[in-house]
Amino acid sequence: MNLEDIFFPFLFLWSTIAVLVFIALFYKNAPYGRYFTLDSNYKIPSRIGWIIMESPTIIGMLIFIVLFRNKIGQTEIIFCLLWLSHYIHRTMIWPFRAQLKGKSMAVGVVSMALFFNSVNISLQCIWIFIFGNYNDDWLISIPFIVGIILFFSGMVINIKSDDILIKLRKNNGEGYYSPQGFLYRYISCPNYFGEIIEWLGWAILTLSPSGLVFFIWTFANLVPRARSNHNWSKSNIPNYPKNRKAIFPYIY
Repeated sequence: MNLEDIFFPFLFLWSTIAVLVFIALFYKNAPYGRYFTLDSNYKIPSRIGWIIMESPTIIGMLIFIVLFRNKIGQTEIIFCLLWLSHYIHRTMIWPFRAQLKGKSMAVGVVSMALFFNSVNISLQCIWIFIFGNYNDDWLISIPFIVGIILFFSGMVINIKSDDILIKLRKNNGEGYYSPQGFLYRYISCPNYFGEIIEWLGWAILTLSPSGLVFFIWTFANLVPRARSNHNWSKSNIPNYPKNRKAIFPYIY
């Protein structure tokens, strides 16, 4: 049995698990952030937890770059730089900017995210470095141009939305407040909305089954979480705007 005989059936299985997770998250919230309870048996500081669980996305990519350094072309290098642009920010910048001091995260959540990120980076790199077939002309193809526009649009939305939340907490102290301006005029979780757009862009610009599966996972994870955060905010934050949707403007 070769790698191809394993890879594509696993992608199908991994997508099926994403659908099950999507359904489950409508009934149970992941125990971190506003849903973290003090009676959790095993916990670590949130900042450390974020760095640990996101680290495979950088380490894994760098390992594949070193292993295939003599075989990759310009297009694959661009893919790697796009990926690292997101995850260097997510792993090494955001945790130090966010107001995480004194907050904790369940070890179980960190472990699950660590596992997911390890599997996901493996799937992305196997396609890019082994199964994918890209030449330099790919960088002027319609899928790449459309995908990179979506990728950077989503990244900007994600980072700007997070910045608003960070400044809100910094100016008002601990607790949860109603953010204003930008896409918060329309939805409760524009940071999640931006990330969904970003990974849709990745799936298109790589035109890969691995990228599609990652988009499915992103959608499955973030849409139920946005719904939970939206409903929690309406119930617990005074004067929370009633006309906001959860994650997709005017839709949901």
